[in-house]
Amino acid sequence: MKSGNVVRQRRDPARWAPWTAALVGLLGVVGVLDAVSPPLRPRLEALTDVLPVLVPQTAGAAVPLGVVLVLLSRGLARRKRRAWIGALATSAGLLVLNGLAHSIGESIAAGVVIVVLLSTHAAFTGRPDPGSRRTVLATCLTSFVLATTVGAASLLADPDAVERLSAPKLFSEVWLGFLGISGPAQFESAQTRQRLETTLLLLGVVVAVATVLVALRTARAPKHQVDAEGERLRSLLAGHRNDSLAYFALRDDKSLIFDPTGTAAIAYRVVAGVSLAGGDPLGDPAGWPGAISAWLAEARGYAWTPGVVGASERAVPSYRAHGLAAIQLGDEAVLDVASFSLAGRSMRGVRQAVRRAERRGNVAQVRRLRDVDRTEVAELSRQVARWRAGQAERGFSMALGRFGDPRDGDAVVVTCRDGSADLVAVLSLVPWNEDGLSLDLMVRSPSAGNGVIEFMVNELVRSAPELGIARVSLNFAVFREVFERGGLAGAGPGLRLWYRMLLWLSRFWQIESLYRANAKYGPAWTPRFVCYPRARDLPRIASATLQAESFVRWPHQRRSGLAVNDVHDAGQSHALHG
Repeated sequence: MKSGNVVRQRRDPARWAPWTAALVGLLGVVGVLDAVSPPLRPRLEALTDVLPVLVPQTAGAAVPLGVVLVLLSRGLARRKRRAWIGALATSAGLLVLNGLAHSIGESIAAGVVIVVLLSTHAAFTGRPDPGSRRTVLATCLTSFVLATTVGAASLLADPDAVERLSAPKLFSEVWLGFLGISGPAQFESAQTRQRLETTLLLLGVVVAVATVLVALRTARAPKHQVDAEGERLRSLLAGHRNDSLAYFALRDDKSLIFDPTGTAAIAYRVVAGVSLAGGDPLGDPAGWPGAISAWLAEARGYAWTPGVVGASERAVPSYRAHGLAAIQLGDEAVLDVASFSLAGRSMRGVRQAVRRAERRGNVAQVRRLRDVDRTEVAELSRQVARWRAGQAERGFSMALGRFGDPRDGDAVVVTCRDGSADLVAVLSLVPWNEDGLSLDLMVRSPSAGNGVIEFMVNELVRSAPELGIARVSLNFAVFREVFERGGLAGAGPGLRLWYRMLLWLSRFWQIESLYRANAKYGPAWTPRFVCYPRARDLPRIASATLQAESFVRWPHQRRSGLAVNDVHDAGQSHALHG
């Protein structure tokens, strides 16, 4: 079986996409550098008398084409057909320009790239991302109109520097200038010509860059959740035993894809060209293969990289049967209500924290969200937002991101008030089948005393039987076994190195502290896995996961949110729960 997979990978034309993308990007860089280099100018001057309009500005025209090639290489790396067509046309344009300029080496390079693009066309099958055509057209037209307006204004701003132009000649000068080609305008001096034509060329580059960037950016998935799909998913959650992450499929930013029979589904989100699924497939296990096949087929069609974060041992065989590999990412902490107790030496720290909170007069309430008055829900939401103070919303696979929403009436809310009846902490947990809960939100006031979180968790477990709850999923500990074994005397050198590296990373992402905060409750540990197509896809899936969990945030992603979890008594936000 393994050798068969290797043969298929060798025959897969997609393996050439990264190399082709790199070659196209290199041609773009060389084209720009060659266009602005002084040695090209004498060759152009020798041809000025033969082709007085086109030849003198071929170097300028190569600049936007080179920039476009560099940008298109990004789309080629994602195997987009649109990027392949654009790269082929742009390379042909460079070939023509270099031929006019008698740039033999550059012409050969462009020709080689064209041959490579044609020979690897089978690798570039990705359809444009859903909803991108209108956006690309709108961006192109808007930027073109704005650039034309600015370009025309720059020519008309100094009537003494440029001879009077009719409207057709004015627009001809502007539009040819976008391509780095001289138009019909007559300038009073060479300095004026250079200044204005450089301005027009830069405007043309801006139009090209804006259009290509929008054309290649990842859009939202095609089946974004709507009310009807949400109801279908809720019926799957109610009709089948699902894992602890299933309810988080109802996040508003996730999309759904169903198997042909409608009995199973996968919830996912497209992030940076990765179709990222969270947890196990939903619904009837008999329908899982159909849902996985539909999800993978869609990912192939759009040239997205499929990835799964947080899959359980139950689902891993199904993903593997469809060609995905799996590695353990960490473990989920699950409390068994029947066996949980504060007694014993191992629970001493939690027991003391609970007693400190009780002595301060803290009082906890455990209720279903539907039983909490909407006025109080509004108060809780305001306090949560204030405590978070604009922090990023954490979570994707293990966070819902909409605290207090009436749609989640079965969620359980735990509130804690101090001796003065002031709210000091809030927990929110979503349903896990009919007899479990999964932690969604855990946040406290900066002024809350130590032990508040432990006190609330203990009160939750004490009240769980009245709510029909038998188990509670807390948080997710990344690389738990490394922290448990890496510091032991018998740990090998590789494990010790990995342990020290994780300790260093914990300075930034508090990986170790999250593990310790979970471990003190004495939970059962449930392994969770990452599933991926090829080992080389792991960095890309990891990057997409960090973005989805809001641990890496680009400027356009900075937005406020509510979901933040903390199993630490310090009130800080943590992964992966939020």
